[in-house]
Amino acid sequence: MVEVSRHDIIIVGAGAAGIRAAIAAAEKDPSASIAMISKVYPMRSHTVSAEGGAAAVARDDDNQEMHGWDTVKGSDFLGDQNVIDYFVEEAPKELALLENWGCPWSRNDDGTVATRAFGGMTVKRTWYAADKVGFHMLHSLFQHSMRFDNIVRYDEYFVTKLLVENGRACGVAMLDIRTGEMKAALAGAVVIASGGAGKVFPFTTNGMIKTGDGMSLAYRAGVGLKDMEFVQYHPTGLPGTGILITEATRGEGGYLRNSEGSRFLVDYDYGVGNKAELGPRDMISRAIIQEFEAGRGIPDKHGEHANLDLTHLGEEAIMFKLPFVRELAKTYVGVDPVHEPIPIRPVVHYMMGGIDTDVTAATSMPGLYAAGETACASLNGANRLGSNSLTECLVFGASAGRNALDFAKGSDAGNEAALTAQAEEEAGRIESFRGSQRGEEKISGIRKELNLSMESGCGVYREQETMQTCVEEVDALKQRSQHLKLDDPSKVFNTELIAALELTAMIDVAESLVNAAVARKESRGAHTCRDFPTRDDENFLHHSVAFREEGARPRIEKKEVTLGHWVPEERKY
Repeated sequence: MVEVSRHDIIIVGAGAAGIRAAIAAAEKDPSASIAMISKVYPMRSHTVSAEGGAAAVARDDDNQEMHGWDTVKGSDFLGDQNVIDYFVEEAPKELALLENWGCPWSRNDDGTVATRAFGGMTVKRTWYAADKVGFHMLHSLFQHSMRFDNIVRYDEYFVTKLLVENGRACGVAMLDIRTGEMKAALAGAVVIASGGAGKVFPFTTNGMIKTGDGMSLAYRAGVGLKDMEFVQYHPTGLPGTGILITEATRGEGGYLRNSEGSRFLVDYDYGVGNKAELGPRDMISRAIIQEFEAGRGIPDKHGEHANLDLTHLGEEAIMFKLPFVRELAKTYVGVDPVHEPIPIRPVVHYMMGGIDTDVTAATSMPGLYAAGETACASLNGANRLGSNSLTECLVFGASAGRNALDFAKGSDAGNEAALTAQAEEEAGRIESFRGSQRGEEKISGIRKELNLSMESGCGVYREQETMQTCVEEVDALKQRSQHLKLDDPSKVFNTELIAALELTAMIDVAESLVNAAVARKESRGAHTCRDFPTRDDENFLHHSVAFREEGARPRIEKKEVTLGHWVPEERKY
């Protein structure tokens, strides 16, 4: 019999968005029971790896109108402008609140909050704490959350299924990784804040835990995944590992150089004047690939790379503002950036797409909310501006927590017997995976083939033929994944079982992504299709929403973009 617990709301994920949601709900009603479920200990959530900063208006030469315009333009006009308006208004409040909770933002000499330049931003509006921003933010959030006795943590639990009754989210089925036992948690509302899905690709800044579990939960429950074709490549990742070298390096004055030593970005049409290294990530990533294709890449065992040159900044500046960058470069590529350039290449960094939500963080399913990278409101549209995402976690995490609690207070508890029966059925499914001898397919083999297929079909540059090939390859891998052979029958910390469940989620993400990409016959933001090299507002100024179809490819529907006082124009920097 599955053990059942009851709460007012459940939050799946314990990174910045999940913890912020929990705090918001706990503050709103100290008597409410808030469950926070995470497959890792909260301080191991991927937020901790963010380096560069969080965006919000803080200076006299800045205002919310400018932040909003930069975000709309960065999104290539696919961002919903009501969402962007709400975001830029709430952003300064959230970052100031985080400081009150202990986040040590770096300071100017006069005591004001220090800000740095980031790509695509008109002015310096990125708050930072040296180059360990995510580390400090997550510590501050987690420590503050521990003040609330009504936040009940389930650390190292893997949520495998949404429990739905009469079309409403009423709880989750979850695997206790430490014991191998399945349990059910029931609630009036559920918030998914489980992060992105970068591990669908082979070269990524994302940690191993970013496998799209939350997106898959919603997708399998009938909720659409929006704008999945838009995948952000960060231009400066380390070859081989994909480890992020923060955009702050360019914000602080770093240069990108090709094999000839040339600062090549000044030669690209968006790289006018001081915008060269401070263009948006999609444009810089494309420029680097063009340098490779022109024979100006630097060969290495992983393919090719360009160089990120910080040597002119000097040791004092690097150690004051970029100490972690120096540590990463020395540790992982044996390079000291004080004296020599860092090898870099574009790597997958962020999913603009995710669970379809609105400005309140609500999905189309009553009682289900989502926030952070797993969600798509859409703030980021076709391309996210660097440093907006950490603030997004706070703004929409808080909104999700409050609105989910409001919904839960106005709804009935659901039929416990019926929901428990769903959890029991799910427990049987999970048990059938454990030590399964149903086939000869290995998790590692399918995962590797999936990675290579997605890199080939949905990389920085895309073509209809290779994307269509990718669709067919993902179809085949989905079928083969039904015949996995798992060797480990144990219950306690069965990592092979977790890997199998993660693979299932990754395939869900991959099929929604590549099918949406094939359907978008234009180039917009991070989706650059060589067959259709221009943006087509007449036919494609819309969101794509992928719905799961049993035994078939996903159904791709269109959803109107919410425009406002900013009218689409050519995106130039």
